[in-house]
Amino acid sequence: MKRFDILTPFGIILGILVFAFGVISSKGVNGFLKFIDIPSIIIVFGGLTAALCISFPLKELKLMFVVIRQAFSHQDFQLGKLIDLFAHLSDRARRDGLLSLEVEIEKVDDPFIKKGILLAIDGIDPDIIIDIMTAEISAMEERHRKGRSILEKAGEYAPSWGMIGTLIGLILMLNDLNDPDSIGPSMAVAIITTLYGSLLANLFFLPLAAKLADKTEQEVFVKQVIVEGIIGVQSGQNPKLLTEKLSAFISQSDLKLTSEEYPGEEG
Repeated sequence: MKRFDILTPFGIILGILVFAFGVISSKGVNGFLKFIDIPSIIIVFGGLTAALCISFPLKELKLMFVVIRQAFSHQDFQLGKLIDLFAHLSDRARRDGLLSLEVEIEKVDDPFIKKGILLAIDGIDPDIIIDIMTAEISAMEERHRKGRSILEKAGEYAPSWGMIGTLIGLILMLNDLNDPDSIGPSMAVAIITTLYGSLLANLFFLPLAAKLADKTEQEVFVKQVIVEGIIGVQSGQNPKLLTEKLSAFISQSDLKLTSEEYPGEEG
């Protein structure tokens, strides 16, 4: 079950508030106006967009907002319930045979579990099942990596374009050294582009990429547990032994969820 991940927007808002506090504590509310420079914004966002267009095909760039949206959701895997499900499937298979599981998996929403159980019902060799399921996990990792790489590259390009904007500002400033009074303000404007690039990279792109990488690791781990469960069901392992085996993969806090009923366990 996917749920809204409150920590992602909380972290972004907190970072903005910390930045705002730094400005207000020194210059007051009016100090914000000194951090707004339209040419700097155009340089950073325009240059970043140009770099991403060069780096990725349009098909992948269109998925960028989909990838970002995934960072704002949390998948509740409920591993304790997952163990209960495989214990139940193992018990049913031992009592009524693997074919009886066709009815059971109709109550399960996870397509990865369904695919594995159907392979087991069809009598596919366990090693082949492992190969098929592992290949699917690898394909999922690659899809996630491609989506995440856009954010990672944006995190690399944003500070670089901020520095380019700073260099542009410094060159223009050095060409106008005859006016000493303009050096200070010109230097401040030149540095603002670096600030924009650093904020985008370290408050948005790179943290979101890290969040997505962590989500992928969690999903891969859960799928590996599922593969072990499927092989255990196919081989006719005792439900209690299978429960003990799968329990070794998860923490005690997750095991507490085994007292709750997993959807599709009845019947």
